[in-house]
Amino acid sequence: MTNDPEGHAKKPVIISLGEVLWDILPEGKTAGGAPVNFTYHAIQNGADGYSVSALGNDKLGDELEATVRNAGIHCLFERNSYPTGTAGVAVEDNENSYTITENAAWDHLKITDDIRKAVDMADGIAYGTLASRNEESRSAIMELLESAPHDAFRFFDINLRGDYFSRDLIDQLLGTATYFKMNDSECAFLRSLFGIGGNDDDACQWFFSRYPGLEYVALTAGRRFSCITARTGERSYIKTPHIKMLNAIGSGDVFDGVMATELLKGASMPEAHQKAVNTAAYVCTQREAWPAYPDEIPDYVSWQHLRQDT
Repeated sequence: MTNDPEGHAKKPVIISLGEVLWDILPEGKTAGGAPVNFTYHAIQNGADGYSVSALGNDKLGDELEATVRNAGIHCLFERNSYPTGTAGVAVEDNENSYTITENAAWDHLKITDDIRKAVDMADGIAYGTLASRNEESRSAIMELLESAPHDAFRFFDINLRGDYFSRDLIDQLLGTATYFKMNDSECAFLRSLFGIGGNDDDACQWFFSRYPGLEYVALTAGRRFSCITARTGERSYIKTPHIKMLNAIGSGDVFDGVMATELLKGASMPEAHQKAVNTAAYVCTQREAWPAYPDEIPDYVSWQHLRQDT
């Protein structure tokens, strides 16, 4: 971390690229999309956060932009003639399934001068696979990843949705990443897709061998555990806290936003991991995906003795 002219620690600049949309739930609509969720939680943990996406010239777009801005997120939203994105969300046993509107505004992302300027000063960039389902947005995202500062951390959460991905896309995005996160079902899918043998630890090492830019591989397993492995061989393994869960939507984005911000602020990998687990658990106890943060996040990991590094 660098300091500002007055000697204070400078906030890391983190930019998310991709979908911003309305999650449509039985009880109503709520602002969402993994990249913008990531940005909200990065900001809550001390980042200067920007969201790059596109909205329609419609009422839903007006409402969504106002909601995102009111949450304290710097919006770099191009407006276009396509409809603002929506996703129907079904929740069963705290597992989410999504029906995502196709040919939405965010499928047609164009790069503006303001977007270029923001990316030029980025310390970290976050992205997934979904926003690259359309060639127009895929080209824009790849161009921005290539033009970003060489030393900017690139945080790739694969976030597989429906059939909006391919082996070539996954391979291309992994080739750009510094930090890669997958959940246990995605890990199983990738092991089959790429023919990766052995156990999950072997899979992490396979990713390091294939993608030389990778420094961290994160594996999350819902209610069971999460594990971060570094290229250096360092490993952090934490069981998932026992909590009264009210809302699991976006919990992985909370985890990512905290991990990214803490690593960029200079925290060690185990420190960043513990804060990410604690914060994701806390947010799951709240009804809103973007809740106000308390003065201090509960330290479930220490209280419940959940760290089990090996």
